[in-house]
Amino acid sequence: MPSVVGLLEQHELAARRRVDGLREEADRIQAELAAAELEWQEWAIARRRVDTVLAPDDGATVEAEVIPDPRNAEVQSTLRDAAKSQVPVWRQGLAWSALSADYQHILKTLADRARLHQGPLTCQEMAAMFGMDVVPARVEALRSKAKRLVARGWLAEQQPGRFTLAAGVTGPGDGS
Repeated sequence: MPSVVGLLEQHELAARRRVDGLREEADRIQAELAAAELEWQEWAIARRRVDTVLAPDDGATVEAEVIPDPRNAEVQSTLRDAAKSQVPVWRQGLAWSALSADYQHILKTLADRARLHQGPLTCQEMAAMFGMDVVPARVEALRSKAKRLVARGWLAEQQPGRFTLAAGVTGPGDGS
């Protein structure tokens, strides 16, 4: 008859092996997730590049005509968001509603900081303010959006990596 200590050691060894096996599986899944996220980011970058190449020269967005149909409200919302996925060139009087929600969120945050006479923000600071995980993928996604807003005249980047509203761009009411 085995001793109690011997039985405990056997159960401890079995538990240790199970933990080690699960850790190896978790590491494998984590590596697979990282690879899939990298692939997703590459496709997102490629899509943005295609959008840029296919955009009209003046930077205006091309909006598809959407026929109202109450049964397809969700589809219409998705189509409107897709039409807003391009950032139009800022001009006096252009409303913030011309931008998608993500871009509006960035502008609102920077407008609040300007109103409070606070300085520019980095993308890492924005990610933390938005409650996002401050990881390279999230920060780079914000940086891409901020750079696009700079290129289209909505934001200014007076110091590398530090963003603020461009001159003339004010609150969300009318965008000018």
